[in-house]
Amino acid sequence: MKQNQANPPILVTGAHRSGTTWVGKMLAASPQVAYISEPLNVLHRPGVLRVPTQCWYTYICADNQAEYLPAFRETLRFRYHPWLELKSLRSLKDAGRMLRDWGWFLEGRLRRARPLLKDPFAVFSAPWFAETLGCQVTIAVRHPLAFVSSLKRLGWDFDFRNLLAQPLLMRDHLEPFQPEMEKMLVTQTDVINQGSLLWRMVYAAVDGFRVKHPEFWVVRHEDLSRDPLGTYRALYASLGLNFTPKVQQALMNSSQRGNPAELSKQRVHAVKLDSAANLSNWKKRLTDGEIERIHHLTADVAAKFYAEESWE
Repeated sequence: MKQNQANPPILVTGAHRSGTTWVGKMLAASPQVAYISEPLNVLHRPGVLRVPTQCWYTYICADNQAEYLPAFRETLRFRYHPWLELKSLRSLKDAGRMLRDWGWFLEGRLRRARPLLKDPFAVFSAPWFAETLGCQVTIAVRHPLAFVSSLKRLGWDFDFRNLLAQPLLMRDHLEPFQPEMEKMLVTQTDVINQGSLLWRMVYAAVDGFRVKHPEFWVVRHEDLSRDPLGTYRALYASLGLNFTPKVQQALMNSSQRGNPAELSKQRVHAVKLDSAANLSNWKKRLTDGEIERIHHLTADVAAKFYAEESWE
C-alpha cells in the first residue's frame, strides 16, 4: 500500500558525491517538507530506521521488501525510535545526533510535512520507493570527472563486495558488471578505476529507469550549478512545491559567488559553495592520464547524459 498520494514523500538519490545533499537541503528549504538523511547508510541511526543495513547501496525490491517495508513506513510517518537509539549511543556526539534527529521527526510530524528522504544509497532501489511507498523520485547525476575527482580528493575507495553480496541486485541490475567487480577484488587498483566502475554501474541503471519511469526527475549537477534559480524552480514545480522568496534566498545563499570554491575536507557535506566555480575543480585534482582513463572507462554510459565536449 502506497503513502497518501495527496502528500507524497520525496526521494532524492544518485551516486554518493553527486550533489544529493545539496539537492535535498535546497528542497528542504521549503516548509512543505521535512528532511530525513540517509536511512540506508550502513552507519544510519536506529532511531531513524529500525532495520540495520549490512551493505552500501542496499537493494530493496518486491522479493525482499518484507524486511524493510514496515520500518520505512514508520520512518515516513516520522515515527522515531528513542529506545533503540538510546541503546546504541556510544558518545556525546551520538547523543547530539539523537536530539537533532528526534527534533526533526517531531517537527515534521507536527507540521504534517512531506518526508524527504535524501539517500544516495537508495539509488538502485528507486523503483521500489516509487512503486511501493509512492515516492516522487529525483536522481542527481554528476559528470564522471567531477565524481571520481571528489573520491580521489577524499581518498574514498569502494569495496565491491557490498554489491556482489546482494544476489537480487546482481540479478536485476549488475550481472553484466560482475567480472569487472570481481577483477577489482583480486588485482591492485586505485580510486580512479573503482570510482569509474561505480559511476558506470549506477548510471547505467539510472538510464534504464528513465525508460521505465519517465516520471522520475533526473537532473545533472552541472545544470543545477550553472543556473541554480532556473533549474531548482523547475524541480520545485515538478514536485508540487512552492518556490517562495525564502526558498530563493536560501538557494542564492548556498550557491552565490563569494562562497568557497571548494569545501573543506572536514565539512564534506556542507552546502554553501560557489556552485559555478566548483564545476572546474576536477581540473586541478586529476592528471591528464587520469582524465583519459576515466573517459575510457565510463564513455559508453556517460554519452547518455553528457556531450563529448564536456570532457574538454
